[in-house]
Amino acid sequence: MTKVLVVDAGGRGNAIAHAFSRSSQVREVFVAPGNAGSEFFEKCKLAKLDGKTIPSIRAIDEIVKFAKKAEIDLVFIGPEEPLSLGLVDALEEEGIRAVGPRKEETILEASKCWAKDFLKKIGVPIPDYRNFESAEEAEEYIREYYSENPGKNLVVKADGLAAGKGVYVCDSMEECLLAVDEIMRKRKFGDAGNRVCIEERLHGVEVAFTALCDGRNAVNFGHAKDYKRAFDPDDLEGLKNFYIGLTKKFLTLKDAERLFKEGKLLNPNTGGMGAVSPHPFLNGGIEQKIMDEVILPIIRKFREEEGKSFKGVLYPVIMLVKENDEMIPKVLEINVRDCDPGAEAKLPRLEGDMYALAEAVLDGKLSKLDEAEVKFSNSWCVAVCAVSGFMKGREGLKPGYPADHYTNQPIKGLESLISNPNSTFIYANGISRTESYQTTGGRVLTVSAMGESLEEARDKAYKAVSNIEFPGMRYRKTIGLDVPD
Repeated sequence: MTKVLVVDAGGRGNAIAHAFSRSSQVREVFVAPGNAGSEFFEKCKLAKLDGKTIPSIRAIDEIVKFAKKAEIDLVFIGPEEPLSLGLVDALEEEGIRAVGPRKEETILEASKCWAKDFLKKIGVPIPDYRNFESAEEAEEYIREYYSENPGKNLVVKADGLAAGKGVYVCDSMEECLLAVDEIMRKRKFGDAGNRVCIEERLHGVEVAFTALCDGRNAVNFGHAKDYKRAFDPDDLEGLKNFYIGLTKKFLTLKDAERLFKEGKLLNPNTGGMGAVSPHPFLNGGIEQKIMDEVILPIIRKFREEEGKSFKGVLYPVIMLVKENDEMIPKVLEINVRDCDPGAEAKLPRLEGDMYALAEAVLDGKLSKLDEAEVKFSNSWCVAVCAVSGFMKGREGLKPGYPADHYTNQPIKGLESLISNPNSTFIYANGISRTESYQTTGGRVLTVSAMGESLEEARDKAYKAVSNIEFPGMRYRKTIGLDVPD
């Protein structure tokens, strides 16, 4: 019987830990740094070093020290940041097996500009794009693009890691210019904004597609439909409050309606407000097309042309675009870890043995697995994120996630859901517990529910969410529906 360490602080890590806990080969699953929801599942517990929890995902030395002291058999890393800081390298130096790319291999996510150039070179379909190191040159390009391409729009991306918040999907030239100003001049994301990638905004079907990779081969590791916008498309009240909290300027509902029609009422991109798995649009043919035209070329050319062997979860964000009556999978960006909150919708459906899959990645044996070992349930799963929203407190008005928000708010209703899961799982993103549960982050909880149909899964997820409350709590009502996002 083995011991596993999952490195993650949020809901994705708790979903990964839950998946490992269902393996008959696993005795204990530790989570570092984890949160107060990391022990909601059997076999799962917080990692503690000398009686104290690990301080953060960036505490590389402490994580390695714990893995050695606890005699961990396998480490699985959830977020991109510890991977980009070289956690896998540090673990391997101590002889500890770890699933995830080494530091030099994280460039696929750590630099959007480099990744786009690499994808173009190897012939993987991508949107038209340009990379810029100068804000002035980027702004000049934006003005020229909008004057020459009426009716089209652009997406502006910070080059480096920005915790899922460095992407601006723009509806106007003004939004694009504002994005460049925030990223490159105001340095909202620090050095991650030294460069920007500006690309054509595509319209189609966006897919969070994941694959397990062993350096030479890859297998489909499930997919999800993500909901990135902070608010439902018709949530004018929410958009109005967010605007007031952000600008500290009063706005009537009528004003909000006018700004909305003018395309000036911001509905920001977030790390994700929910997900549904499997992706409702995908079928076996499209899945194979993504594997053949995206996943396998990236893994094989990364090895052949860059000399880098990628082992772990590859997560390209894909837009399926219709061209000449054919659906073309175009890569918007690459992530070198599992999706979030897509993992919270995808992993509850995993019927294969998570530990066996992780071993196959490390041993280069993915090509020898049979279908049963990577099988996902035919059931649907809907994941709804409850976040810290608009609120007035001692520090005045705060707009809420993904902007400034209040924390340390008491949470009610969790206990009954934890003790009676009934195919409904609580994956905590940002909570703590002293005498009771409290919020600690922007994304607070992800409620995931399984059902034989998408409608059943939605009903169960929203019924569970309705039993939870905390001051400022906000969640989207359209997760699982086909809405503009």
